[in-house]
Amino acid sequence: MAETVHVPGGRSLRGTDTPIIAVDGEGPLQRTIVKAFRMDVATVTNRRFARFVENTGYVTEAENLGDSLVFEALLSKEVPPTKAVAAAPWWRQVQGACWHRPLGPFCDEDTDPEHPVVHVTWNDAVAFARWAGGRLPAETEWEHAARGGLGDVRYPWGNQDPDDIEFLPCNIWQGEFPRLNTIADGFMGTAPARSFQPNGFGLFNMVGNVWQWTKDPFKVRSLKKSVIAFHARKTGFKLSKGGSFLCHASYCFRYRIAARTGTSPDSSMSHMGFRLVYPAEHTL
Repeated sequence: MAETVHVPGGRSLRGTDTPIIAVDGEGPLQRTIVKAFRMDVATVTNRRFARFVENTGYVTEAENLGDSLVFEALLSKEVPPTKAVAAAPWWRQVQGACWHRPLGPFCDEDTDPEHPVVHVTWNDAVAFARWAGGRLPAETEWEHAARGGLGDVRYPWGNQDPDDIEFLPCNIWQGEFPRLNTIADGFMGTAPARSFQPNGFGLFNMVGNVWQWTKDPFKVRSLKKSVIAFHARKTGFKLSKGGSFLCHASYCFRYRIAARTGTSPDSSMSHMGFRLVYPAEHTL
């Protein structure tokens, strides 16, 4: 059974008046009203996704396609030559990589049942949500939950920035991306879905660890030609929130609550996951 927490409704905030990556549409700060709901205490785990597959026979899009993208530093030397993504060569196209073989068939390491499921597309997440009786959250709901009752803060724990050395509140990159990860937080890749300190609502890993799909399309409202051109090829993309274990302030400073990105709904990678929301009166 999935554990959920009650997220109270009321006045809510979305975005920020101090955007870091303005081209992503992080601002301005908007005030709205959110109805109460329940949310998974953690992102969906390998254990939970395996039950879904066992009960339904579902085959993910990565399995049907035959490959998925894996961060190169996670791969062993035994892996045959892989094709790099031109714009981001640290991503490698690995044949056979999927949710139950996150590093591909040449890795003997068992999938950890308590880690977040990865290599799931938006379409896979929606299929799981139907089976589980929930849905993906809206961006407003996600941000409301991530703030944990703290209001206009940068992170789920407040405004203190991770420092790569002593203050390590979430699973992100430490060091110099992509050449050096000191692994000060103990994790080169994903961490267990329930790790680090939960926020004020009791939710684990709302930022860092894995990106979380939302139900919303990725839209940036701007009249600037440069912004329109930057996102011109993202028609049909879906919104993700929270950043991942690959984020760092020097490269991808998107483990902030207001940060956001757009991804094709059929994309699968070794840092994409999700969690669900349910009606406030929902019980599992």
